[in-house]
Amino acid sequence: MTAERTPRPTRSPPGHLLREAQHITRLAFPIVVSLAAAALIGVVDTVMVAPLGTLPLAAVSITTSALIIFYSALFGFVSATGVRMAEAFGKSNDQELLATTRVALFVALGVGTLGTLTMLVVRPALAWIGQPPEVLELLGGYWVSMSFLLIPFTVFYALKALFDAIDRPWIGVGLAFFAVGCNIPANYVLIHGVWGWPGLGLVGAGIASLVSQIASLVLAFVILGRWNARWDVASHFGFDWNELRLQLKEGSVISLGYLGEGAAYAVAGLMLGWFGAAALAAHQIVSAVSDVIYMVPLGISIAISIRVAQAIGANERERLRPIVLASLFVVVSWMSLVITGILLGRAPLAQGLSDDADVVALAVSMFLVIAAMQIADGVQGTMLGVFRGMTDNRIPVVITLFSYWVIALPVGYVLGFVMDWGPNGVWIGYGSGLGLAAAALTYRFFSRV
Repeated sequence: MTAERTPRPTRSPPGHLLREAQHITRLAFPIVVSLAAAALIGVVDTVMVAPLGTLPLAAVSITTSALIIFYSALFGFVSATGVRMAEAFGKSNDQELLATTRVALFVALGVGTLGTLTMLVVRPALAWIGQPPEVLELLGGYWVSMSFLLIPFTVFYALKALFDAIDRPWIGVGLAFFAVGCNIPANYVLIHGVWGWPGLGLVGAGIASLVSQIASLVLAFVILGRWNARWDVASHFGFDWNELRLQLKEGSVISLGYLGEGAAYAVAGLMLGWFGAAALAAHQIVSAVSDVIYMVPLGISIAISIRVAQAIGANERERLRPIVLASLFVVVSWMSLVITGILLGRAPLAQGLSDDADVVALAVSMFLVIAAMQIADGVQGTMLGVFRGMTDNRIPVVITLFSYWVIALPVGYVLGFVMDWGPNGVWIGYGSGLGLAAAALTYRFFSRV
């Protein structure tokens, strides 16, 4: 394997905290940038669909809310494979790393295909849960395109997990921006047309996103092929069925946790459809921005799972507590900056994405609620990354499922509809679940280590 090993840091806890914070920041920063670039595809869709009107923007919102569920579940499986790759890298075992990667790609293709089929099948359910019929009439082709995007999405992030695990996260940055670079011109041509051709409108946005993700995946395989030829291991050996069972076992648990979180977020978004198309459009504006913001805690979560898995693979468990303390310091610092940015930029962002006064007013107020959630969101995401790296997933998943489904959504419903707080009440309830999950997960780690 040609990737260079990161030098072992000092084991002295006091001096190690700053060193770990610096290392996690160096590892997390490119991961965050690459994830944010990937999320920018959704922002590009929002910006370029917005001129089509409120109803197409609401259709994007509904589709995005559903995609979050599938993205979350599929990313859970990818997270498990990333941890296994990081452990193999920590052991300096190239053959195990290659075997793990091959299994990971097999798993990603299988679960990605399952996700696509499921999303296509569940589309009729949108009418059953009270979404505006005038919006549902518009989203057919866009929904289908984004359903098929789940296959290249999952395989791509399995490869990206490999690049992150071997301390080469900047490769993911380049691939993610390559996808965005493809998406912008493809969106322009397919949505609005060119040279007299009128374009495909909303459907064109979905096709552009699919084509861009496939292009990025092809480039990732080109890079993998060059490395695979240089790995100092046998190029052919049997499929590792034990590794497959392990990845499916841990991946299913992590996937359940991500699915529970993503589904809760999506349900909160779909609840806004009960307030009408304007609330959905405002939600899409806020989601397009908050999805990019969320890449910060998600990137730190991935970075810390890698650091924890590498430490365990190297049999250096004494490094865990300093790694976690440093990670919490990094994520709280980052999210504090994010809060400041939201507070300063909420009005220009809303006004730049819609000229509907009702939509803008709702989006501006939603941004305030989202800002209040940021630190709790960052902490709970970081702690979930810690437990993933430790392959300790079951109890953390139970904690998050309870926080979202027993606390967040019921409280959001009561505040939004019973107490008539409107869309903001739904998000305040969601924030209460985030806070509970952050506190419970943090307590569990420090009470055990």
